[in-house]
Amino acid sequence: METQTRREFISETGKATMAGLGAFSAATWDKKIHNMFIHHVYFWLKRPGNADDKKALVEGLRKLSAVSTIRTFQIGEPAKTRREVIDSSYDISWLVLFDNAADQDSYQVDPIHLKFVEECKLLWEKVVVYDTVEVKP
Repeated sequence: METQTRREFISETGKATMAGLGAFSAATWDKKIHNMFIHHVYFWLKRPGNADDKKALVEGLRKLSAVSTIRTFQIGEPAKTRREVIDSSYDISWLVLFDNAADQDSYQVDPIHLKFVEECKLLWEKVVVYDTVEVKP
């Protein structure tokens, strides 16, 4: 068995990692979101900066992710970017991808979603939703 130095091991591991990341190209990403229904929700907390409220909302969203029609999701917060066109006034965002509009419609009446709204609605002051579908040529 051939031995490697630590430096050689780290170098080879890094190359393998980069090769794997290279496989996840823009084309792969495009294929993953092609024709998907994108649902993006922005929440403004009633008590901005309250760590307990933020934690409760995030926990509620994690439970909400159990809805079967959700393909993937992200729970986010404003990035530290600062430009005139960026609105970072919200506290938490919820990005959800569905296969189609019917799946998103089903999500709206799913008992898990209804329970989330009932349990968490007291946390937020404002909610803004952006739903998008792909532009057809």
